[in-house]
Amino acid sequence: QVQLVESGGGSVQSGGSLRLSCAASGDIFAIHDMEWHRQAPGLERKLVASITNYGNPTYDDSVKGRFTISRDNAKNTMWLQMNNLKPEDTAVYYCHAFIRSGAGILIRTFWGQGTQVTVSS
Repeated sequence: QVQLVESGGGSVQSGGSLRLSCAASGDIFAIHDMEWHRQAPGLERKLVASITNYGNPTYDDSVKGRFTISRDNAKNTMWLQMNNLKPEDTAVYYCHAFIRSGAGILIRTFWGQGTQVTVSS
């Protein structure tokens, strides 16, 4: 089985920074695209940033210039550096990955348990 574990959430004031981590473990042959999603209270979960296994990032317009997604394929780990945080960034942040397990052909998707980010004004 495969697990994604997020860490690094917390509470900061507006303008502050946080760095989220997502570590994948288990029966992993290859990790393809990795993503960060977030879900604010009362709203649908939304894609924030994604990164290919070659390291090519894409961002939602709401976080461009403030957030940076990165990954280390050797460590099966992804990060989200969040700078100049705003109250509207408050949400539960989820790690999502497309992973091929050791003995399989199919690529399946996995979600982390989520980590809370709270930004106060």
